[in-house]
Amino acid sequence: MTRRDLMTTLSGLLLALAVTLTAVAQPHDAHWVTAWTMSPSTLLPSPDAEDAFDNQTLRQIVRVTATGESIRLRVSNAHGNKPLAIGAMTVALHAGDGALRPGTLHEVTFSGETHFNVARGAVAISDPVALDVSDLDELAVSIYLPQGSGNATTHRVGLQTNYLIAGDATTELQLPDGAETFEVWHFLRAVDVLADESVSTIVTVGDSITDGVGSTLDANLRWPDQFLARLRAAGDMPQYAVANAGISGNRVLHERAEIFGENLQARFERDVLALSGVSHIVLLEGINDIGMSVSLATDQEVSPEQIIAGYRQIIARAKARGISIIGATLTPFAGAGYYTEEGESKRQQVNAWIRSSGAFDAVIDFDRAMGDPQNPGRLPASFTSDNLHPNDAGYKAMADSIDLGIFR
Repeated sequence: MTRRDLMTTLSGLLLALAVTLTAVAQPHDAHWVTAWTMSPSTLLPSPDAEDAFDNQTLRQIVRVTATGESIRLRVSNAHGNKPLAIGAMTVALHAGDGALRPGTLHEVTFSGETHFNVARGAVAISDPVALDVSDLDELAVSIYLPQGSGNATTHRVGLQTNYLIAGDATTELQLPDGAETFEVWHFLRAVDVLADESVSTIVTVGDSITDGVGSTLDANLRWPDQFLARLRAAGDMPQYAVANAGISGNRVLHERAEIFGENLQARFERDVLALSGVSHIVLLEGINDIGMSVSLATDQEVSPEQIIAGYRQIIARAKARGISIIGATLTPFAGAGYYTEEGESKRQQVNAWIRSSGAFDAVIDFDRAMGDPQNPGRLPASFTSDNLHPNDAGYKAMADSIDLGIFR
């Protein structure tokens, strides 16, 4: 063997040590739970949509909400216009500022392959990755796209600093010079953790209020995040992962799918029921149905009865899977851009039904928790900057209003 051959062999061995690929045997007392998710919407069409990414690496940061000895990743090409070619993919614990924690870098494969295509409209689930993760760990998931990706499957409101790097940077521990930042999520659909059989997932479903619009970038202060903090602080609660399936602008009945995602009834299977280990759903959606029915096309005007009929279908589909579903009343919106007195009347009727119908397994009354004491139809000024979306303090008030006994 020549010196050059020897050096090549040693380099390969070192890379194999740095990027670990390990088959995972599933213990009998463990199961998969979704510990992070994003619900795909997509961006407005743009001139370069055909090749959104080309010979670039996306390094995206996600926080998991369960502990386990292995994970698996889902990649979505739901809104693609051609197969999505993945040239390489890795996952590691995040060390901060886009860097990877040494000794934690793992290669991600799909059906044993490091290079793979995700069919147009499809979701691919990775092979298990033997990476120890703890509750609230941040993962850095790097996806190399060697050629034009086509339309990006995107979640527009990430509220998380992520990184775009030229070339294949999937094994780079530090961010190379020239890395750009972005605050959305592309293609990465979910992270499942192989957790103890006692752990299950609560999925929060909704619109921009669940998505966290108005909360602080990189701070994880959306109401589902602060609800999770309360679950952990309580100490005497069952162990739950929390997965956020909110989409800004989303509606129960209608859609502007190019930016606000498919309507909830259309996306419910994909975004909620297809997740792993789901035991509870918290549903907070409908304010956009009310507000946009006035501000958009007249053929999308909705009545309280139509919104309630949509809820009934969502409830039936959850219960058919044996999943508990909790209804949340719609929060005040007086002063918002699409507020009308007619819309307020509809909101009151929908909330009255949520409280009194008995259709949900339990109710969280965000309306009463969030109303200004002097004007219950409006959010307090200290809770909002636009009269629709809470700020960090407002989201905390939402989380604090939840009766944890519902989840015992």
